[in-house]
Amino acid sequence: MLLESILAYCHILAFLSLTVFIASQAALCRSDWANAAAIRRLAVLDRWVTIFAAAVLLSGLARVQFSVKSAQWLWGQPLLHIKITLFAIMVGLGIFVHRDIRRWQRNLDAAGILPDAAALNRTRRLVMVEAHVMTLIPIAAVMLARGVWVR
Repeated sequence: MLLESILAYCHILAFLSLTVFIASQAALCRSDWANAAAIRRLAVLDRWVTIFAAAVLLSGLARVQFSVKSAQWLWGQPLLHIKITLFAIMVGLGIFVHRDIRRWQRNLDAAGILPDAAALNRTRRLVMVEAHVMTLIPIAAVMLARGVWVR
């Protein structure tokens, strides 16, 4: 039980940290705030989003593997698959965000070019969708923990 509790804590902490950094990206990714320092901060935030997305994934897999419930039982639960699918959607959206931010940083470093308002708004929209998808994951987690829709 101690290991499961520690893994649950790590998973929740990683998820909350991911939330903070995605929210920070959304706040900073605005055309009226676009300057060199903001683009560099977005690149730093993007690295933290990547780190904590990996931490969420790894701690979640560890929770399944070392759970009091068997891994076989957990993998058979539709809500676990819903959580994983929602997380995969977030990662997919995050890849587009990552690609844009890296391109902006390269352009800034090479020629001092800042992204235009349309590019910033498009990327901010992706970050916002990512953040809204994220809000659905805890619902599935709570339902799974309470035995809703379990097989």
